[in-house]
Amino acid sequence: MGAIAQRKITVVGAGYVGMTCAQLAAQKNLASEVVVIDVNEGRAKGIALDLNQMAAVEGFRTRVTGTADPKATWGSDLFIVTAGLPRKPGMSRSDLLETNGKIIAQVAQYVRDGSPESIVIVVTNPLDSMVHLMRVKTGFPGKRVVGMAGVLDSARFCWFIAEEAKVNVADVDAMVLGAHGDSMVPVAEYCTLNGVPLPKLVAKPKIDAMADRTRNGGAEIVGLLKTGSAFFAPAAASVQMASSILNDEKRMLPCACLLNGQYGIEGLYMGVPAVLGAQGVERIVELPLDNESRILMNKTAAAIAKDVELLRELRLV
Repeated sequence: MGAIAQRKITVVGAGYVGMTCAQLAAQKNLASEVVVIDVNEGRAKGIALDLNQMAAVEGFRTRVTGTADPKATWGSDLFIVTAGLPRKPGMSRSDLLETNGKIIAQVAQYVRDGSPESIVIVVTNPLDSMVHLMRVKTGFPGKRVVGMAGVLDSARFCWFIAEEAKVNVADVDAMVLGAHGDSMVPVAEYCTLNGVPLPKLVAKPKIDAMADRTRNGGAEIVGLLKTGSAFFAPAAASVQMASSILNDEKRMLPCACLLNGQYGIEGLYMGVPAVLGAQGVERIVELPLDNESRILMNKTAAAIAKDVELLRELRLV
């Protein structure tokens, strides 16, 4: 068994997504230490103790630390930021932006002060505006601040396609672009089943129905659970991105990246295919889009720009 890499990952937020990120990162031995930080120190410490005891069964060598002290995160190579509140009944989008924006601003301060060379993966919703805020508040280059959404949304699309086509989900590759929300853009023309284009195997009305289900994928799970939201797939998606960065795997994954003219969009974070490696976002891949997909991308850009403007009105950026 090879030596474990002497590096440090911090997971911000000890909710279900955060604790599952910590579990997966530890089981994969992505770092010698995983720090879980939460305002509820007891919860963070309890999760860490439980995971360290799990190591005796699973055999991983990562040590997990639970804390409420930002200084314990200093020197981290990578952050996965899951902290934030879900949108509650009666809460406007502006309320959610303000509440979670203040949390992101606090996190950004200790990320910048204690881990100035780190890479940050943001999971907190509203995703596209929160990753924008994280970059502004840290002052990091755009390539070192990225949002997790496209991997999750594409995974949902993959599963729906596999069910409809009655194939193994491992043979499905799907691509979802744009915002993480109801304006996301599932791009059927870039979806394949073991190399066969999706439109060759599934009729357009069924593809459109699967795309709509993907857009509402999170809400569907919330409706089934009654309390809480998805956490297994979001955590797995986040850790896949972390692995590609920390191990310099150069995976091409859809994620929220800062666009500087790509897809005709300037200065916004949006879900696009990107190569993730040791430098963070090493390259954004610009795909030719048909008219329908391009119109939808422009629509989702307008929705993201509206949220960024709300952040300005709230004086968070």
